[in-house]
Amino acid sequence: MSFSGMAFLLSLAVIFVNGWTDAPNAIATAVASGALSFRRAAGLAALCNLAGAVLSTLFFPAVARTVWSLAGSSGAAPVDLCAVFSAIVLWAAAAWRLGIPTSESHALLGGLAGAALAIPGGWTALDPAPWLAALAGLVLSLVLGFCLGGLSLPLLRGLSPKALRLGQIAGAAGMAFLHGAQDGQKFAGLLLFALPPHSVLSPAGAAFLCAAVMALGTLLGGRPIVEKVGKDLVPIRPLSGLSADVGGGIALLFCTIAGLPVSTTHAKTAAVAGAGRADGQQVDRKCWRELSLTWLFTFPGCGVLAFLLARLSALFSL
Repeated sequence: MSFSGMAFLLSLAVIFVNGWTDAPNAIATAVASGALSFRRAAGLAALCNLAGAVLSTLFFPAVARTVWSLAGSSGAAPVDLCAVFSAIVLWAAAAWRLGIPTSESHALLGGLAGAALAIPGGWTALDPAPWLAALAGLVLSLVLGFCLGGLSLPLLRGLSPKALRLGQIAGAAGMAFLHGAQDGQKFAGLLLFALPPHSVLSPAGAAFLCAAVMALGTLLGGRPIVEKVGKDLVPIRPLSGLSADVGGGIALLFCTIAGLPVSTTHAKTAAVAGAGRADGQQVDRKCWRELSLTWLFTFPGCGVLAFLLARLSALFSL
């Protein structure tokens, strides 16, 4: 099989593990508070991910353009993309085994940087503009998620239990839609970038394929992530769950419209912590430390993995 064909298949694997480790964040609070069962929430997430990925790719593909620029500016050839995608899959699978949600945005940035260092020219091949936009988005997703999650809670006090439950269902749908608009669009762009020559897959077709594979990953492996974010990090009540959905959703919407590729994991998890604190709940320090260390080491970890795999692939391709 050619490196182009391998890159395409590995990009599908990355999308699948994104459904494992990232997409479940959208439904974590609705499941934890009892507003939806896991299966119903996963089905809702699958439909809304599809809608978000397709509509954003067709009508406001700014995030896909930024990701395309990142891959292009790093000089990523098919062999380098294979290294990048393999590093993301290995890292995400290890984190999933521990039930820790990872940021595929961080993993992608680290992988592209590591692969760039493995080719002639190194850092000189990287255009700083899309990288600065991506890094700004990663920081904003944490800050906005935490602050907006906490600020949303006082505004929602007084809602009836029925209104809170319906709000959480709508919030889970909105978060899943925005996850599709962010990560679905992001990986649909990579899917198109990794296509073998003369492929006839359209942007809409890539978005449909991306959303379907992502939904399969959520259905098959998303429960440990739901447990970690929705139960272990901070006790979730319907009020704080809806506040986290509202805060995380606004953060994702702002960054998506601005064309910043951000981490859905960061936005939603930070919103959960912010809403929990505003609700008078104690954030589990051990759980937060596990999440923070995983996020901290994702960029260098995937960078080193991609660098080594790119060098190894180059040796075999000689």
